[in-house]
Amino acid sequence: MKNLEALINRARIAYYNGKPLMSDELYDRMEAQLGTLNDVVGAKQDPRSVRWTHAFPMYSLQKAYTMEDRPDYGQEPVVVTPKLDGAAVALQYIYGTLSCALTRGDGKEGIDITEKMRQLVPRHLLPAKGKHILQITGEVVADKSIENSRNYAAGALNLKNIDEFKERVGNMEFIAYSVQPYPTNDYIEDMNFLNHCGFETAIDSNYSMFPQDGDVWRVINNKAFEELGYTSHHPRGAFAKKTKPAGVVTKLLDVVWQVGKSGNVSPVAVLEPVDINGATVSRATLHNIAIIEGLGLEIGCSVEVIRAGEIIPQVIGRVD
Repeated sequence: MKNLEALINRARIAYYNGKPLMSDELYDRMEAQLGTLNDVVGAKQDPRSVRWTHAFPMYSLQKAYTMEDRPDYGQEPVVVTPKLDGAAVALQYIYGTLSCALTRGDGKEGIDITEKMRQLVPRHLLPAKGKHILQITGEVVADKSIENSRNYAAGALNLKNIDEFKERVGNMEFIAYSVQPYPTNDYIEDMNFLNHCGFETAIDSNYSMFPQDGDVWRVINNKAFEELGYTSHHPRGAFAKKTKPAGVVTKLLDVVWQVGKSGNVSPVAVLEPVDINGATVSRATLHNIAIIEGLGLEIGCSVEVIRAGEIIPQVIGRVD
């Protein structure tokens, strides 16, 4: 907190002297974060119940399942890196010291996991020239030899006991894939900068030991990347090339109705248990009666099931 207060004070003085250190938006975000921190300290709240503001938003990626679906970047060179399947995390370094680590959350705010991430990433680094604050984003991944490795990594970040987290550290790694503000105008050079700071990055080598769910294509030139702009959901200068998940055939045993938290009633398929990507699936959402009628589902029929987003079981069709 002292590092954050010092940076805000320095930025305030520089602003009134006509030499701002950062954008107004970033300054406002940092003041909001300090206010949240003061509230937590004063109220002695569980930090896992408080959401903190990211210095830079963490966007999702546009998905493309065929090369025809991909965005057209013209003559702009791109770099292709593995899309690692773990838990996204943002690290904030102030004057080269790890000040805060946050889960992705909703992309604007996340939960404080600083104590845990200190076990996985460098606590100190040389800041990029002229950059007083750096946000380094990446993925905490677990060895794919571990059953449900994605859940293993995400679950570790939610553990209450730091000693339990330390027991998992040997099976996990933080792989960086972004740094802001950009140290250079070249994405590959930015990743080289992170290498020198002690990070593994998405362009380093073959990460075959970790789970992946596609590739990430990104424009290399950072100026061109920014000029392409953003939607509310994703940057236009990058996309995830993914393979449509293969379905598994099983039998529809029953359809039951459940009441959600919002009070809505929706149908759920009860399935003959089947293994999908290492997880046993016995139930899947059917959303509404129109889906049941549209797919022509009947009790006892064979159905094709996927895990949408590698997580949520979903019936995608009837198999006759």
